[in-house]
Amino acid sequence: MTVWDDVVGQEKVTAQLSAAARDADAYVTAEAQGKGTAALSGSAMTHAWLFTGPPGSGRSTAARAFAAALQCVSPDRALGGAPGCGFCDGCHTAMVGTHADVEVIRTDLLTIGVKETREQVRRAQMSPAGGRWQVIVMEDADRLTEGAGNVLLKAVEEPAPRTVWLLCAPSTEDVLPTIRSRCRHLALRTPPVEAVADLLMRRDGIEPDVAAYAARATQGHIGRARRLATDERARSRRAAVLRLPQRVSDVGGALRAAQELIDAAAEDAKEVAEEHDERETEELRTALGAAEGKGSRLPRGTAGAMKELQDKQKRRATRTQRDSLDLALSDLTGFYRDVLARQLGSAVAPANEEAADAVAQLAAASGPEQTLRRIEAVLECRGALDRNVAPLLAVEAMAMTLRAG
Repeated sequence: MTVWDDVVGQEKVTAQLSAAARDADAYVTAEAQGKGTAALSGSAMTHAWLFTGPPGSGRSTAARAFAAALQCVSPDRALGGAPGCGFCDGCHTAMVGTHADVEVIRTDLLTIGVKETREQVRRAQMSPAGGRWQVIVMEDADRLTEGAGNVLLKAVEEPAPRTVWLLCAPSTEDVLPTIRSRCRHLALRTPPVEAVADLLMRRDGIEPDVAAYAARATQGHIGRARRLATDERARSRRAAVLRLPQRVSDVGGALRAAQELIDAAAEDAKEVAEEHDERETEELRTALGAAEGKGSRLPRGTAGAMKELQDKQKRRATRTQRDSLDLALSDLTGFYRDVLARQLGSAVAPANEEAADAVAQLAAASGPEQTLRRIEAVLECRGALDRNVAPLLAVEAMAMTLRAG
């Protein structure tokens, strides 16, 4: 099992990354053997990469697989084997997140600020501690503030000799032009539904019918498909979202449905955050020297650190709630997509077979123009949330448009 096995439906991208890993291996090997420093210019390898693709396409998975291939120490390389065996110490530790020279940056907050970015830039100037490359994977490069992007620019522009930056973002437009112009760009696509179902069965041991349902319902979004296949609560919430179009027949129903959608997103965020926040708080209390027990007092002068943590947790809860709400809106878009496909007589496979009766009923009671307006209303709601419009106002406006058609 190589490091590329989990990068599904991206054959062109894996071929490029595999070639780059070969050149990177040759570069480090030549340097270690004292044969002179091989030049990276003109090879398949470079010091900065930008992985883009729609949500669920596997951007971060591809970046982590590449990071593992760069650290591969398999003896088969000397016999012509490709780096990225998946079994050696370098590959294994990089994939599980314990390699000393692979730093994966992800954020639970709405943005990545200057302070965090400066820390990574400082790390990037160091030589590898024991591996072949110093690799920094930034999974949420689109969340860099403008100031943080400017801090990162210098490091990408003048990288240390054996440091590699792997940036992930939905599109090139989500990254500063000055940064993307200095990166080699790899565009990933949404993987086929069949490939995602196969991955769920092969890697997670999901039953074939459940894997097929999850992959089809999420239209190839790998992360969402795994959650849907393994979490009964996620399936229940999705079923509730798919009932929403039938509940907006009057003004009162539309407003109630909007409020329930917001409440469900808040509850989801609370469940996700509760255990994490409690553990995080207790770890900080211990580090600050507080006595055991939830009600024990903090040592003098440490209240500021606790307040900083609470602010961080609050920002993370806001992002988690918005992510949960965005997920519900994506499911709603998929429902109306099925309605439109039925109205137009399209042979495209439906994403929501379990809601076939509701799809058929709405398709018969309205026309394609109304369905398109409803899809636009959902997309506008997502855009409003990105612009920090109050979630309840945005969802209520959407619900009223769904009612009117």
